[in-house]
Amino acid sequence: MSEATHYAMFQLLPYLTFVTLILGSILRFDRDPYSWRSKSSQLLRKKQLMWGSVLFHVGVLIVLGGHAVGLLTPIWIFDAMGISHGFKQIMAMSVGGIAGLVCLVGLLLLLHRRLFDSRIRATSSLSDIMVLVLLLAQLLLGLYSITVSMHHLDGHEMVKFMNWAQSIVTLRAGAADYLLDVHWVFKAHILLGLFIFTIFPFTRLVHIWSAPVFYVFRRQYQIVRRREV
Repeated sequence: MSEATHYAMFQLLPYLTFVTLILGSILRFDRDPYSWRSKSSQLLRKKQLMWGSVLFHVGVLIVLGGHAVGLLTPIWIFDAMGISHGFKQIMAMSVGGIAGLVCLVGLLLLLHRRLFDSRIRATSSLSDIMVLVLLLAQLLLGLYSITVSMHHLDGHEMVKFMNWAQSIVTLRAGAADYLLDVHWVFKAHILLGLFIFTIFPFTRLVHIWSAPVFYVFRRQYQIVRRREV
């Protein structure tokens, strides 16, 4: 990868992805609100969906939360708390690895039912299947990166990713320089992640914005169908 390509991929692309994510989501909600849904196939096959969905969502929430905290928390905070880079690296590998495997099992269940159940397959679009395949590839890259991280238990490599992410968020120049000499699997993991966020507004993933957080605290039940007397 040339220096110009590297700069474009890891310095400019994150901002292009962010703009596409936000503007694309707003435009879709404004122009095509009826497509803003998860396209659930629960009515066609519930049991496997329940296990797959729960395992996938629990795993992915832990993984995403770990990424956000691990990458965006300023290094000086960890230093002030007495948390060494090596300990942080091992914790990230352990918690991320377990959550990743849980997520993998759930994702494979979801992908299996969508590909091999004839009724669900008939109601699935190419986009539905593509999203699951991309998430699977991203998850496998992430799990493989753990084996590479085992050779850098001092946490030095993780600091590079923290500096890169925080430089991007704070609009600092030279962010891409932190990733010049990192292993290819980390670069592939980042680029695929950026691609998934780029297509986010144009797929079923957009329903994440509508996570029913306040549904649990509702005051009244929603009446779907009245019982006939």
